[in-house]
Amino acid sequence: MRLLRLAFVVSVLFGLVAILIYIIGVADLYETHRLTEEDVEALHSLQTGFQKCVAANGLGLQAALGKDYCQVIMQFPADTIPKWKDTKTGELEGLSYEFDLCEAVATWEQVRNSTTILTREFIDSLPNGWEDYAWRRINKGDHLNRCKNKTLCVEKLSLVLPATPPYVPRMFRRCAVIGNSGDLLQTRFGKEIDGYDVVIRENGAPIQNYTEYVGKKCTFRLLNRGSAKALDKVVMLDESRKEALIIKTTIHDAMNQMIREIPIKNHVYLLLGASFGSAAKGTGLKALEFGLSICDSVDMYGFTVDPGYKEWTRYFSEARQGHTPLHGRAYYQMMECLGLIKIHSPIRAEPNRVVQWVPERSLVTAARIASEKLLRRIGAGYVDPLRMCSIVKKQVNLKLTSFLSLRKAAIDHQKYVKSATLYPLERSPRHGMLCTV
Repeated sequence: MRLLRLAFVVSVLFGLVAILIYIIGVADLYETHRLTEEDVEALHSLQTGFQKCVAANGLGLQAALGKDYCQVIMQFPADTIPKWKDTKTGELEGLSYEFDLCEAVATWEQVRNSTTILTREFIDSLPNGWEDYAWRRINKGDHLNRCKNKTLCVEKLSLVLPATPPYVPRMFRRCAVIGNSGDLLQTRFGKEIDGYDVVIRENGAPIQNYTEYVGKKCTFRLLNRGSAKALDKVVMLDESRKEALIIKTTIHDAMNQMIREIPIKNHVYLLLGASFGSAAKGTGLKALEFGLSICDSVDMYGFTVDPGYKEWTRYFSEARQGHTPLHGRAYYQMMECLGLIKIHSPIRAEPNRVVQWVPERSLVTAARIASEKLLRRIGAGYVDPLRMCSIVKKQVNLKLTSFLSLRKAAIDHQKYVKSATLYPLERSPRHGMLCTV
């Protein structure tokens, strides 16, 4: 009987301790996510400055403040005539779009600290990485029985799977992302584009016969599924055969065969990207994401961002049905007014154009911390970037990028993240990261 009483007392004590730990944990969580006066001021300053920036640089676009510190409504002039129709509903594209500045600041600042190349280190570090994730990056991977035959999966991914990231944040200074819009033929941007340290192109966009408009330099080329299937033709677009090919979808047997037998000597990698939900999509957005993960500054050319478009065009082919141009224009203007990119277009062709009302880095950092609190992101409320790591693993000893060969900005960033590698976790509800340290 005494033993039973003792066991009951012990169980009650353990229960009380557990409740106390929970209360302390919840209180600490509340304290961590509670907005301070400084947080509120940072979000207010970002939102009001953003409104002024859109008015000054948006070529008719206006940003109305929404119901809270985060929401803005991007509005086109009432006389704008939309042309794009939804293929399913037949409805014309709208003239106003709601964006969440807190979501945008928190996610894009995370991109700037991350690697966006899929590596063996990432898959090995994921819990059940081969069974739960790797097969998704292989065409018809569902036939591989969730990579239970790991050797077969490794073989299929081996040609596009470096051990560790070949690129790190801030590795390059000035980068240009070149879209495929027919607007490029209105302005001779060629020499200007070739002056960047890095040029990122998309899919099968040709250079030959268009160099005075689009330049001839190409460092990276981002490929969707259709372009990746024509890998042998894509590599012929660059005479130097040195551009790295970044595939945003899956690898399949035909690609592997081409890489081995042609052979394709270009580096070929798979993109590992952040999740933006339905807010933005398309190869152009992913090219900007890749650029922001490796460059100090990113400029964009060849996107349909000027008023008065009539149809979605490409500079090298006939008009075609494309993504939603008005939505895209609004989203890219948001990116410019958050200091992420600079837009170049026929109307904004002056290379020394100053984007007015762009927020200072100190304000972006303060707004990012406040936004993470509001969104209850992992690591919210802390300056230390490693606080956002929901999975931490030991780093692979071999690094493809020599620390000593990096430029100062990249070295400083490596010190900031304590030489850790930060990988975005796809479909992570609180945007946690996988970190190797």
